[in-house]
Amino acid sequence: MGATVQVRLDKEAEAALKQLVRDNGWTASEAVRNSLRKVAAQQKPKTRPRLIGIGMYDSGIGDLATNKKHMESFGVKSMGKGWVRPEERGK
Repeated sequence: MGATVQVRLDKEAEAALKQLVRDNGWTASEAVRNSLRKVAAQQKPKTRPRLIGIGMYDSGIGDLATNKKHMESFGVKSMGKGWVRPEERGK
């Protein structure tokens, strides 16, 4: 047999255990094991949370993340009119 477990039962749980033993002819250990199996079988397996949209976009450009040419004008519009990249200032 496997592990030994000690449990403190409140009066309600103790009464339920005695009822299971009496009604089914089980020992207290059998009642606990069978009850645990039943609860475990009813539990739905937990799925890992996923972020929506991660890995689901395909730009069609294979080297988008590594080719600096694709990033040349990135963010320029949001900086407003007259903004110049630091490396281009003073040219």
